[in-house]
Amino acid sequence: MARMKRARLAGIEVLAEFRMRLVFVDGEVFTLDFKPLFDESPGLMCLSDPEIFATATLIEGEGWTVEWPALDIQIGADTLWLDAQAQNAADENTRIFAQWRARHGLSLSQAAQALGMTSRTISAYGTGARPVPRYIALACKGWEAEHRRAA
Repeated sequence: MARMKRARLAGIEVLAEFRMRLVFVDGEVFTLDFKPLFDESPGLMCLSDPEIFATATLIEGEGWTVEWPALDIQIGADTLWLDAQAQNAADENTRIFAQWRARHGLSLSQAAQALGMTSRTISAYGTGARPVPRYIALACKGWEAEHRRAA
């Protein structure tokens, strides 16, 4: 099946223990655990109440965001796709790479610029068309350390 140019959701299902089943329009299906996201993003802590978390909705006919209307919180399908890629990665290097992109909200071109690579190569790593080499995972960690030190 052809890859989406931009992640778009066909449907969601809220599951127990702060997990969500994400169905993308290209047929990909992932289960995303939100508990680690609560720790990484303090702004999402208000979703850690099971009753509130269960109110997640997908705007019918659009698929670009999951939202919690009462809290005015929206998470884009592209962000959810990156988080799902990171959590469901087959190997450590891919997980490190996907988490790095998701944590910093980097587009293909931003990630390519940060690592001195082409967007096409970054895309191939992100879709699994090419395995993520160990040196790329280490470069992501180095980039992060450098940016923490500069902040």
